Amino acid sequence: MPDPSTLTFTVTDDDTAAALGSGSLPVLGTPRLLAWLEAATCACLAPELPEGSTSVGTRVQVEHLAASPVGATVEVSASSAYVDGRLHRFTVSARDTSSGKVLGAGEITRVVVDEERFLSRL
Repeated sequence: MPDPSTLTFTVTDDDTAAALGSGSLPVLGTPRLLAWLEAATCACLAPELPEGSTSVGTRVQVEHLAASPVGATVEVSASSAYVDGRLHRFTVSARDTSSGKVLGAGEITRVVVDEERFLSRL
């Protein structure tokens, strides 16, 4: 099983719901939170990938539980919850580093694929 991964980001104006078109407020947008959580799953899985392989997201189940203002530091983490061959399911979470408040939590599933073979099917 892959080792857990933790990444840290600072919310900028470009990360807000208003900038991403997912709302009108200047707070961390759900699409950016999801991208950060997916980045943590990729970082968790990367050391396990065979040469010429990558992973693709296939399922996301995440709750965005609290708002984060511009300037907040957000720590996202992913840990392997289940592996079945090429399928990897991760438990993910995000928290505000200054308050410790949980900002988001859920599961993300990724499948390992051969890069060339995957792209040749497009």
